[in-house]
Amino acid sequence: MPSPFDDPPDDRRRRFEELYAANRARILGYAMRRTADPQDAADVLAETFLTAWRRLDDVPPGAQARLWLYGTARRVLANHHRGERRRSALAADLGARLRTAAPAAPDGAGLAGVAAAFRGLPERDRELLSLVGWEGLDHGEIAAVLGCSRNAVRIRLHRARRRFARALDAADASALPTPVRIPNGEHA
Repeated sequence: MPSPFDDPPDDRRRRFEELYAANRARILGYAMRRTADPQDAADVLAETFLTAWRRLDDVPPGAQARLWLYGTARRVLANHHRGERRRSALAADLGARLRTAAPAAPDGAGLAGVAAAFRGLPERDRELLSLVGWEGLDHGEIAAVLGCSRNAVRIRLHRARRRFARALDAADASALPTPVRIPNGEHA
């Protein structure tokens, strides 16, 4: 099998540009008629021609090239549709789990106060508290994510928690959430 580098780069580029110019509109139309979103069609077009570029030596000459591109676009679309079905199934499953697992909030105003206080924190504090509370990372893991020492994480986390507590007091949040157990044994 000849290497894609056997032809001079200008010849390969010219051949690809001619292939693209001659077939772009047809392949895009093919994809648009088979997808619900124009962006998805553009993605299919891009993936089809990326495959054509990578396998340019396998693309037949002349009118057969268009048929080869249709076949490639058909396979790209099949992969796209499989991915969409997987994403839809996962979203439905997650939605069902969230509906059954989410406790009803007795005091929506209290949670709104907590959310407002959290949003009012500096970005670095929100990120740090999120890594602990939502992602469940311990100090060592957070240190790896942030590129600092465990001790620096402890200090920053202590300060972020103090700022969050002050923000909650300032917002006069009526109900604080129950403490969250963190894997390393601390409370959030």
